[in-house]
Amino acid sequence: MSAGFDTVVIGGGHNGLVTAAYLAKAGQGVLVVERRELLGGAATTEEIFPGYRVDTGAHRLGGLSAQVVADLGLTGHGLEVLAADPTVFTPVGNGIPLTLWRDPRETAESIRRISRPDAEAWVPFTELVGKAASFLQAAWTTTPPDVTGSDLGDLLAGAKLGLKLRGLGRKDMAEVMRILPMSIYELLDEWFESDLVRGTVAASAIGGLCQGPMSGGTVYTFLHHHVGAGAGVIRPTERVRGGVGQLSEAIASACRQYGAEVRTGAPVERILVDDGAAKGVVIAGGEEVRAERVVSSADPRRTFVHLLPPDAIGPDFARKIDHVRFRGVCAKVHLGLAGLPDFTCLPGAGPHLEGVISISPSLEYLERAYDPVKYGAISDAPYLELSIPSLADPGVAPAGKHLASIVMQYAPFSLRDGAWDEAARNSIGDLVVRTLARYAPNIEAVVEGRHVMTPLDLQERFGLTEGNIYHGEMTLDQLLFMRPVPGAARYRAPVKGLYLCGAGTHPGGGVTGMPGLNAARGILKD
Repeated sequence: MSAGFDTVVIGGGHNGLVTAAYLAKAGQGVLVVERRELLGGAATTEEIFPGYRVDTGAHRLGGLSAQVVADLGLTGHGLEVLAADPTVFTPVGNGIPLTLWRDPRETAESIRRISRPDAEAWVPFTELVGKAASFLQAAWTTTPPDVTGSDLGDLLAGAKLGLKLRGLGRKDMAEVMRILPMSIYELLDEWFESDLVRGTVAASAIGGLCQGPMSGGTVYTFLHHHVGAGAGVIRPTERVRGGVGQLSEAIASACRQYGAEVRTGAPVERILVDDGAAKGVVIAGGEEVRAERVVSSADPRRTFVHLLPPDAIGPDFARKIDHVRFRGVCAKVHLGLAGLPDFTCLPGAGPHLEGVISISPSLEYLERAYDPVKYGAISDAPYLELSIPSLADPGVAPAGKHLASIVMQYAPFSLRDGAWDEAARNSIGDLVVRTLARYAPNIEAVVEGRHVMTPLDLQERFGLTEGNIYHGEMTLDQLLFMRPVPGAARYRAPVKGLYLCGAGTHPGGGVTGMPGLNAARGILKD
């Protein structure tokens, strides 16, 4: 049996490390236990090919909290964030491609070559997105209220959010409330006429979702990805120098500076429960680590079904957890390249390759890409998000080479026909390269190495149930005080001394650090 700690944190993903750092900074004795030899969870950088530093999970940041960066002094621990400009390039087979820049006026001029009315609408559209995202940002920093209770703190938190909403002004307040439950299809249909503009914007709303742009609530997901983006920025693209794993290493360094112990290669077999309270963990091999409390950054199903004793939670709560939807639909493909992809619509190298490259030529294309998933099939014309980090950060690839990291949708975790075996894995790689070749015909000739991860691989490698990158779908019925379920939506489990801090809690997925920060705040309050 190991010496006791104040807190044991299960999982060395970025949220688990954030919670650990804040608790250690407050003077607690903290141990982080991570099952893999690498820290970071899905925010990890690995050498898949010799000389290539590959972001095997997340290949860009999503709303990383400036407060977390400042509070933990992460720049002093080696964190350097690279903001791409332009943010997105959407190629076409024939015609004029679209490039989105951080300056909305520059983007408007890019759009003007495609549609004058859409160019005129662009800046007002970004202003609405900024106002709505600022409201969500206020919600991000608030522990979800218990809507069934009458706690004064809950009432005050709700009142603060109400004041933030009212601060937008009556007109904007009404507009924000109107659009939140809409589909991104409906919203963009009100603003833009160009298929290319609408497809480029809509892709940000369906990333990681088993939904298409016509599904209700996708506006909320779109806005979620624009919290902290900056005025006028649509589809923000930021990376970490050296790979996203450097963010996790920076947080781990802060943990150690504040006195926390961080152990890798230490998979947790189960959570110890004595007299109805979490009192530590058992690590593979039988080692017991005792603690006053346990914090899990694993997803809700892994925490409550796989790590807790079966009798630790009641049947009603167990049924709620069983009904949390995951439904992962992402595959990842990594390519080692001898040269850059050469797009026929905009030949040669240039800044258009430095953000993300979005294969999303229209709303209808995205909806049709989603359609096969309803029946357990893989999309044959998928949505792709391609990142070439070696352009801004040459150190992630050998000299003269380039790295491409691609998220592919849609590939359902549960296949109707067949299984996620080597043949299916190869078919995903072939499909992705073939899809890119429609826009950049030279891609097949410059590929020197290929690595494919199916939704099953994401589950096995990162512990993501059903390969869901958000620890549970981010749909309207699984957000705020319903994330992951009522009764565990305030970072506190229905087992005394057990807390949650992963993306399965509010405000949800993305490389933000906010679930970890909010959980630490709640633990210290308790």
